[in-house]
Amino acid sequence: MLLEFLAVIVAGVGGGGVGHLLRRLSARRLPEWLTPASAAAAMLAMVIYLEYSWAPRYQAGLPDDIVVVSKNQHASWYRPWTYVVPLTNRIIAVDNRIRQRNTRNPDLVLTGVILQERWALTMGFQSMFDCVNARRADLTEGTRMGEDGQLVNAEWYQLAEDDPFLEAACEGGAHGGQPQEG
Repeated sequence: MLLEFLAVIVAGVGGGGVGHLLRRLSARRLPEWLTPASAAAAMLAMVIYLEYSWAPRYQAGLPDDIVVVSKNQHASWYRPWTYVVPLTNRIIAVDNRIRQRNTRNPDLVLTGVILQERWALTMGFQSMFDCVNARRADLTEGTRMGEDGQLVNAEWYQLAEDDPFLEAACEGGAHGGQPQEG
């Protein structure tokens, strides 16, 4: 956040400098307000750039085994440009680096879920995906694995067959990692 603040300040100084230089080169025929207007325009342009580029920059830094499955986009009145191109403010990704198949029930796949929001700490949790029945259960303190390989005390959420969460967690079928004990 500090680096982005400094980038906006530097952009303002640079924009103001360009406006001042243009005014000097025109032998002061350009209006006096050009310098502060150039600084403000450069700062606004930098803020807009930083707001729109955070999600692609974050996504580019993710390992290949982390798949972005959802981006929350919104528009707001105090950012009128977001009505033209909505702004991404949250990313949800499936972390397949920890993908494990249940040896007793190979239809169940354990993966991680990452929640990243602009200006917030990254949050993560583990979820169990039932690849055959298209459903997901988030693992909590009370959730445990039963003798039959099924989750006990789990709240299952039904997913669509083409849900990106399900596809990201279950893709790879039999070669999606070594089966692990529940």
